[in-house]
Amino acid sequence: MNGMSGSSPAAPAPSPSAFFQHRRHHGGMMHMTFFWGRKTEVLFDGWPGNNLTMYWICLATIFVLSAATEWVSRLGCMKVGPASFGVGLVQTLVFTVRAGLSYLVMLAVMSFNGGVFLAAMAGFGLGFMFFGSRAFKDTSINNHTEVQSHC
Repeated sequence: MNGMSGSSPAAPAPSPSAFFQHRRHHGGMMHMTFFWGRKTEVLFDGWPGNNLTMYWICLATIFVLSAATEWVSRLGCMKVGPASFGVGLVQTLVFTVRAGLSYLVMLAVMSFNGGVFLAAMAGFGLGFMFFGSRAFKDTSINNHTEVQSHC
């Protein structure tokens, strides 16, 4: 069967490491490990580019997106309440916005830029501190005569 005319030799199989070496349209390599520096691309082709000011704007944007994700996660409309179609639509909209923000931050962190990662973690941390922790909440409304359970 090997000598049959019309058959072409099989193409060589790609190496296992070739699967992880994705090429961009301009021929550069994507980073697959964390790196430091302002020369990166985050979320959009060519953004922030090589400009230091645009890199700082990128970091601020990622910070705000991650803090906004924490804020949306803690909105009061997500708490249990009366069942109605309108409330369900609002909850669905808030959930969708939160998921979208979370995915944007995840994709930004996948640039493997150390500054972007730190900006995202700082945004999540400060967002939680302001919107999720007890640091800025007034807990004096509770009735102090009843025993509070710490479980």
